[in-house]
Amino acid sequence: MDPETRRHQTANPYEAKFGYSRAVRRGPFIFVSGTTSIDTSTGAVLHPESAYHQSLKIFDEIVSAVEALGGTRQDVMRVRMFVTAEEDSGDVGRALKEAFGEVGPAATMILGARFVSPEMKVEIEADALVQW
Repeated sequence: MDPETRRHQTANPYEAKFGYSRAVRRGPFIFVSGTTSIDTSTGAVLHPESAYHQSLKIFDEIVSAVEALGGTRQDVMRVRMFVTAEEDSGDVGRALKEAFGEVGPAATMILGARFVSPEMKVEIEADALVQW
């Protein structure tokens, strides 16, 4: 492994199963993998009936991953939100505003996604740029 590349792993069972890192940092760039609302101790999807609460949990996980690699919430520059149902888009957008409103990252929301579990309503990935 390149000594300039740092990886952040969590107990999320999909990371071990599929062989990826929650986040990777190289230089000033942090890339956070697609993140869902998983209880890492049980592997269960949290808040299966609420895209809003799934999104809040996901944004907390994203910030934790960025912080684990030396960044902050304010360093998040871009988020990509994948949402299963159009009717959940407003709740996901509301969660984004609550989590990052003052930061104002660039954002994309894609509707009609399907995930590895039908209980997952939202998956979100993020990129951060930290002072180098």
